[in-house]
Amino acid sequence: MTFVSTVGTAPPVDLPTAVRTGLAPDGGLYLPSVLGPLGEGQLAQLEGCSFAESAARLLPHLIGPSLAPDVVARICRVAFDFPVPTVQLSERVFVLELFHGPTLAFKDVGARFLAQLLAATTAPGVPLTVLAATSGDTGGAVAAAFHGLPGTRIVILYPHGQVSALQERQFATLGGNVEAVAVEGVFDDCQRLVKGAFADGDLRRRLGLTSANSINVGRLLPQVVYYFHALAQLRPTAPDVVVSVPSGNFGNLTAGLIAKRLGLPVGRFVAATNANDIVPEYLRTGQLRTRLSVRTVSNAMDVGDPSNLERIVTLYEGDLDRLRHDISGRAFTDEQTIACIAETSERYDYVLDPHSAVGLLGVEAELAEGTATVGITLATAHAAKFPDVVGPAIGGPVEAPARLAGLEGRRSHARRMAPSLEALRVLLDRD
Repeated sequence: MTFVSTVGTAPPVDLPTAVRTGLAPDGGLYLPSVLGPLGEGQLAQLEGCSFAESAARLLPHLIGPSLAPDVVARICRVAFDFPVPTVQLSERVFVLELFHGPTLAFKDVGARFLAQLLAATTAPGVPLTVLAATSGDTGGAVAAAFHGLPGTRIVILYPHGQVSALQERQFATLGGNVEAVAVEGVFDDCQRLVKGAFADGDLRRRLGLTSANSINVGRLLPQVVYYFHALAQLRPTAPDVVVSVPSGNFGNLTAGLIAKRLGLPVGRFVAATNANDIVPEYLRTGQLRTRLSVRTVSNAMDVGDPSNLERIVTLYEGDLDRLRHDISGRAFTDEQTIACIAETSERYDYVLDPHSAVGLLGVEAELAEGTATVGITLATAHAAKFPDVVGPAIGGPVEAPARLAGLEGRRSHARRMAPSLEALRVLLDRD
């Protein structure tokens, strides 16, 4: 298996190279060169498997011979030491809970796999600087996954004042090899700076720069697995299933579309988002109009220039009609999101975080208007990570797991930085 750039002018590379470099030399994002369907009966073989077992069975198909199956299995055992259950919410709606990892967000799946993959494929003594931008949960997941790994430096860029206090404490209080940098701007500035750093060949070589955002294909691949894992638990038939994906940078949806290409038996996906409705607008009008993001209560989806749309368009060879056949774009307001949290708590005694509420709104709208009879929505974070939004919506405090409660009172090590590439260069070279 080789990995190819979405731009198409860089040569194919093996998995270790794609993961190590993050972006292709031509500025494109890597995708597997071959996405052939899985063998007959593959889904049935996943029934009763843990998530780690499902990953160990499926990922060799995407990785190819770059890593031996026993190495992949070992990485999966270490990375995925938590459950990924599917919970029935109503007669027609199921919730895939992706928030049982160490930082209580779906980003743990990709970040922990990427950390172990880099550790397994990086030669001793080779410098490694992991640069990541976060609008919320990525920062905590990447920091936790790489914290303490020998020879590895982690730099997290985040928009100052625009992530929740709990989210910030998850990555800004660790210290050690994890550096938190509050950028005076929005998430799109942070993402622009990451891409700018990768475009600097000298910086990349000297620092051993790689990315832990979903632009890195090593973070994307394990996300493909949980779609199959969910369907193996439910076993519905393809035309009857719609999957709603809360979407910001659209890596999660990209993984779902890759899964569909491999034979995932679903009929349609919902790209569910907030006021930052760039992709729903693109699907509706055919015009891609990126813009500065606006702040919402579902802050991890506050993205005005989603990187992974490039991968999605490449997967569909720019065919908008095919995209529209497989994806429905739906956007929801803060008011609708908060109302969904309140109603779901009252009706089902189930507490959603704001992002998962957007996902539920998406699947309910699609079921109401479409032909699907079964809907799965992705629950991407634990509600306790957003007490200022969820608490008032449900009329009481959100019970916080011990791992979150233990963050209270911890001192932040974050530093501030102007949203300029020169400021980032100075920071990276100084330390």
